Amino acid sequence: MIEQITVTILTKNSEKYLSECLDTLTIFDEVLILDNGSEDRTLEIASRYPNVAIKQHPFIGFGPMKNLAADMARNDWILTIDSDEVASAELIDAIRQLDPANTNHVYAIHRLNHYNGRPIRCCGWHPDVVLRLYNRTHTRYSDAMVHESLQLQPDTKRVELTGELYHYPFDDVESLIEKMQSYSTLFAKQSDKSSSPAKAFWRATFAFLKNYFLQKGFLYGYAGLLISVSNANGVFYKYMKLYEKKRRVQ
Repeated sequence: MIEQITVTILTKNSEKYLSECLDTLTIFDEVLILDNGSEDRTLEIASRYPNVAIKQHPFIGFGPMKNLAADMARNDWILTIDSDEVASAELIDAIRQLDPANTNHVYAIHRLNHYNGRPIRCCGWHPDVVLRLYNRTHTRYSDAMVHESLQLQPDTKRVELTGELYHYPFDDVESLIEKMQSYSTLFAKQSDKSSSPAKAFWRATFAFLKNYFLQKGFLYGYAGLLISVSNANGVFYKYMKLYEKKRRVQ
């Protein structure tokens, strides 16, 4: 199976964890990086790996970018990895044993999310099971700009793999705020939902209560509080941005 998989990675200024990410993927036939304007050492780091192919394209949304990367791949089996994710040895071994003839299978992977290097098992960050390995002749991503997902067919079989992806999305408050800003803007651009200041407030309030109390963020001290507040802010601003967008077009 390993020889029939292309790993696809979207990058933009992804130098921080890219080496760790790519070090675990040297066994794969092809790793295709689709970059959208990196200005750091991302492309320099990627070029060191003989199994890495580098492509570039302006950002058109996460779903369309992932489909474009899959279309560029040499193989039909696609493993989608983020540039801040590191595959465990157990996960690689599980993938190695799969049968490539099962083209209607979509494989789910457990992801362990970290904040500032600390694994977080609260605030909706855990458990986190993501669909990442699929055959492009049978399955594709939605065209959503953000919160994209694989579009499953009636005959799709979902299979969970052993092993984990270690995910390092945030190292500090600034990175949380940057992602909140980016994702809330993309949400507002693509959404046709109704919104209002009251809806934004109450959804954000519920998000905080859910993350901090029901999903046990309070057990993680400073990190749990920070993540819960950040998640709530993300909800608030995405609905306020949507509200302002609707007002402009009226």
